[in-house]
Amino acid sequence: MAVINEPKIKNPLIVAIREQLEHRALWMYLLCDEAKKKGLDSSEYAPAAIRRCGLYQGANLREKAGGSDSLKGLKKTLFSKPAQMVFEMKIRSCTDDELFIDFHYCPLVKAWQKQGCTDEEIRILCDQAMCGDRGIAESFGAELQLPATIANGDGICKIRFMRKK
Repeated sequence: MAVINEPKIKNPLIVAIREQLEHRALWMYLLCDEAKKKGLDSSEYAPAAIRRCGLYQGANLREKAGGSDSLKGLKKTLFSKPAQMVFEMKIRSCTDDELFIDFHYCPLVKAWQKQGCTDEEIRILCDQAMCGDRGIAESFGAELQLPATIANGDGICKIRFMRKK
């Protein structure tokens, strides 16, 4: 399936925020591309580095949430209304132990598309980028499941944070 990723929300402020996220994704792509030119495989370093970033961010988010590992706190601190607009998110459910969100747009995927990445390259970059979210989940005593992603050609990203049993 081809990667389809077009925003519906065109508010200028939201577009500007998306451009900042695209810039982050551009850095990631260019770092991985330069490493590849030097014979390095990004799968050998990017997931671990990005996970470390997620663990760092997750610790900060937990602190902002009052030290709680409730996924309600994660929703409040990371998935605020502005973030929901940027990624065109729909919160499907949120309890202390699960947070289900559908993303209908991804600025990171858009950045990689602008660079001319193949669908396979986008899939790999997305999986590596999601290591940050996996680290955030781990910080909250949860794990991340991705039953569908825009990068895999699905219409949406189904992001599922679930408490580890």
